[in-house]
Amino acid sequence: MKAFTFQKPQTAESALAAVRQPSAKFIAGGTNLLDLMKLEIETPAHLVDINGLGLDKIEALPDGGLRIGALVRNTALAADARVRRDYGVLSRALLAGASSQLRNKATTAGNLLQRTRCPYFYDTNQPCNKRQPGSGCSAIEGFSRQHAIIGTSSACIATHPSDMAVAMRVLDAQVETLRADQTRRIIPIADLHRLPGTTPHVEHILEPGELITAVTLPKPVAGTHIYRKVRDRASYAFALISVAAIIQPDGSGRIAVGGVAHKPWRVEAAEPQLRSGAEAFTRQLLANANPTHDNAFKLPLVQRTVASVLADARKG
Repeated sequence: MKAFTFQKPQTAESALAAVRQPSAKFIAGGTNLLDLMKLEIETPAHLVDINGLGLDKIEALPDGGLRIGALVRNTALAADARVRRDYGVLSRALLAGASSQLRNKATTAGNLLQRTRCPYFYDTNQPCNKRQPGSGCSAIEGFSRQHAIIGTSSACIATHPSDMAVAMRVLDAQVETLRADQTRRIIPIADLHRLPGTTPHVEHILEPGELITAVTLPKPVAGTHIYRKVRDRASYAFALISVAAIIQPDGSGRIAVGGVAHKPWRVEAAEPQLRSGAEAFTRQLLANANPTHDNAFKLPLVQRTVASVLADARKG
């Protein structure tokens, strides 16, 4: 690990000022960043610890929704009585992620911004456009079983690893931020993450030095909340595919899918097809899929998992 300096500001304003230093990064739980620093994939010269900013509250909103502070730990969010009662898909997604030890440290904002677990990204001996722009994508001609099947490009086929983000997408969450000039903005979760295109190293639309302060959930959506994760091991494994769903008694609903793209994948225009069944819905959801030889199995796997979710929802 390369040497770095460390600072722990007590206000958002001082944190924004501190992160203006050359090669500075925010750190909270550190469950992803520290691993990347040990491998020298990330090499910040200065770390700005934001744990003292008081962004660790879950608050009710006047419209019936919730405001989740950026520093709320995954364990606390999954266990919150309001989340378990009204946003079951989110609680289940959080509990499906990582291990209890990691969930105790991982934060809401950090979960959204975690980087891909593509093995070629982690192997510094291999070309990777996400790690070193312009060097090439080893996964395209390599072993790509875990990789994306839609929204890919000739520069990158990595997936976004977050379970929580998939549930946030199906809930239409919004991300509150504070820019470097201390102006605030609200970003729909659908717009936060970018597809790879020709710049896969640019993973989200946040500006340099922009700080996530909270994530807001709209008022609860009625229906059966389900999070289904298909993985190689029963625990502590990233999704081959995952399905976050809110299904109504008449078979309508909304679905977002993880493990298939550079971001949580949801196509609202496909959701009316849910009444016609999993096959019709999946056909439209993945209409432009471009799988590799290794991961073409994800196409029927998504369909079968959606079918399982719909069947479970019918059972109540």
